[in-house]
Amino acid sequence: MYSLNSKDEHDFELYRKRTRHVGPHLHSTLELVLVLDGTFELGIGRELYHMEPGDLGVIFPAQLHHYQDFNEKPGRVEYLICAPALSGPFLTVLQTMSPAVPVIPAAKVHPDILYALKTLTGRRTEQYDDLLHAAYLQIILSRALPVTGLKERMPESEDLTSRIINYIAAHYTEDITLESMAKDLFVNPYVISRSFSSAFQMNFNRYLNRTRLEYSRYLLEETDRSITEICLDSGFGSQRSFNRVFRQEYHMTPLEYRKFIRTPQAVGDTSPEAAG
Repeated sequence: MYSLNSKDEHDFELYRKRTRHVGPHLHSTLELVLVLDGTFELGIGRELYHMEPGDLGVIFPAQLHHYQDFNEKPGRVEYLICAPALSGPFLTVLQTMSPAVPVIPAAKVHPDILYALKTLTGRRTEQYDDLLHAAYLQIILSRALPVTGLKERMPESEDLTSRIINYIAAHYTEDITLESMAKDLFVNPYVISRSFSSAFQMNFNRYLNRTRLEYSRYLLEETDRSITEICLDSGFGSQRSFNRVFRQEYHMTPLEYRKFIRTPQAVGDTSPEAAG
């Protein structure tokens, strides 16, 4: 599954991945993240929360969030991503509130949550799956929300932020600039530039490149497309610039990354085939 495109293709996804940087993004689904090993940083809005093994992060729909991994050796996390409609009586809560403290420490993660995640792992198109997904999700929420607490969701001063993220998600493979985006969004370029500095702690070009790099990394891992095809499909104007930006971010070339990710010791993530 590629998380930066803000396109929700599935009602329910549960899979494991290595920890990695994922830039600021938002989507219409509920997202839970359980750290299996290693450490992880969860950013929500302008706050950054450190996560240890066994900690559970709870991200409501339409919450701006990102992930950071500062470790030399990647850890592993388990993601549960599902449509709010499966939450049943919790739907209004997901739409109007947000977690007061979005990270539950391992010692406070209820055994029912771990049992539900373990039971759901690996399920495939069995009879009554939709009902089971909804039932277990509601159990998870009933145990998690009393621990996170709830606060009323403020009217989104992040509305512009949401528009920016959605615009870049739709156009990052094109030749866009800060000025062209500002024109399309009917916003002064200075206002957008200031929004990047405050919400993302990076400038427009770096965020755009990171979005393109995340997609290129997905293509390197999940497809057999050539490096040249991936370069162009990801929105980079030339393979030279693609190699330069990729090396700056990941300290290896795209080709070296593909070889590394396909070595036996690098294999170990589990994710549904449909999630690509």
